[in-house]
Amino acid sequence: MTVKTESDRLASPAARAFRRNSKQSGTRGQLSHADRVARGKDAQRVTPRESHAEFQPGGSRDPVGLLLEQAKSRVPELVPIRHGRMLVSAFTFYRGAALPMAADLATTPTSGLHVQLCGDAHLNNFGVYASPERELVFDVNDFDETLPGPFEWDVKRLAASLAVAGRENGFQGKHRRKIVLAAVQGYRKAMRGFAEQTFLEVWYTHLDIEQALGQFRSQLKAKRFTATEKMLAKAHTRDSTQALRKLTTLVEGRRRIISDPPMVVPIEEVFADVQASEVYEQISTLLGKYRRTLQSDRRHMLEQFTLVQAARKVVGVGSVGTRAWIVLMDSGDGVEPVFLQAKEAQPSVLADYCGRSQYANQGERVVAGQHLMQAESDIFLGWTHTLGPDGVDRDYYVRQLKDWKFSLPIERTVPSGMVVYARVCGSTLARAHARSGDRVALAAYLGGSDAFDQAIADFAETYADQNERDYAALQSAVKDGRAKATTDI
Repeated sequence: MTVKTESDRLASPAARAFRRNSKQSGTRGQLSHADRVARGKDAQRVTPRESHAEFQPGGSRDPVGLLLEQAKSRVPELVPIRHGRMLVSAFTFYRGAALPMAADLATTPTSGLHVQLCGDAHLNNFGVYASPERELVFDVNDFDETLPGPFEWDVKRLAASLAVAGRENGFQGKHRRKIVLAAVQGYRKAMRGFAEQTFLEVWYTHLDIEQALGQFRSQLKAKRFTATEKMLAKAHTRDSTQALRKLTTLVEGRRRIISDPPMVVPIEEVFADVQASEVYEQISTLLGKYRRTLQSDRRHMLEQFTLVQAARKVVGVGSVGTRAWIVLMDSGDGVEPVFLQAKEAQPSVLADYCGRSQYANQGERVVAGQHLMQAESDIFLGWTHTLGPDGVDRDYYVRQLKDWKFSLPIERTVPSGMVVYARVCGSTLARAHARSGDRVALAAYLGGSDAFDQAIADFAETYADQNERDYAALQSAVKDGRAKATTDI
């Protein structure tokens, strides 16, 4: 367990994470600008940029075995749903296979330049959401696996996801390479730009998607531009009010969550053998602990809401099987709803390869990483720990279920649109890394040529090949009974 000093307790989660990461990597306060440039150049000599093209799968690789081991800590009846979702396509398999890829990345050349990693930076984990100022911003939006580690691991995860998605969409090899190069070039050029800015300038940088869309107008055909505008307009409707209409109904004048097992199951049905009053007493205790992790003004705001009902909800692809609860709260007699999502936080898939988290509570790990990487985070983002009705201690992080959230429909994207999107993802990832890592050393390592870009593009195609083999391995495992999958949900 980590021992926190008084200054640690008074600091924000992001500040504590930044301080620890700075100590780990030995940057900033101890080094001059010239020393930081030299550090990047030294890393370049030790691990040439061209070496990042390398990936040689080991003979003992067992991606299915890793997934089955991971499943042991999850809700047993939901694991087949996870496998079923991964079997939809090679791309959905990739989304759920963060652990096998983490094991693979640990065998590749390492720069030694650490940042706060997303840990699962595939292209669907970037998207649009509402800032506290009620503007649409674009950022990384999934931090279940966040942990400090080598910066290139996130870059490789993003690049390979673009190659896999490109294959899924039937793009030619030359188009896929152009897309991946756009992402890596976007990352490299953005990092070099951040190296010339002050730290506060980097910290305040964010991407207002509606302003950025105007800049990309010339790169998109009129029809595609209009379609994108419509999708962003739709994002404004994706909030607690929409969730209320979709997930609840009125029963004898009271708002109740609709039971749709196994996807959404009211908590009274999940724990049918436990008195509902006992379950809700535990939920109230959980919410009380969670409130204490919020800023005082946000804690005050949340205190105006009362608990209505809770349910278990299946979410995502890789997350299926972890315990995720939706909590309906209201402050105005059924007309002012807020849906919170409490999601179980387990140790990061990176932990066995980058070292365990500095945080004893995995929910706090997720929240601290998110605050450190995101320009603006959900106002209700916090964490908690509770003993469940099943008698098991678990960590959770909490946020709003929906708040103008939107991700690009990858399957409907053409190569030219994917190039634009890839470039935005790459530069966004660079900004997230520049907040925690040594941006000057990173920029020096990446350099002004496209050597790093080309190497990562080579890696992405090689890993897309491996992903197809691993996808086939899961199909075989289901066929021979080693793994179970439900494909009709």
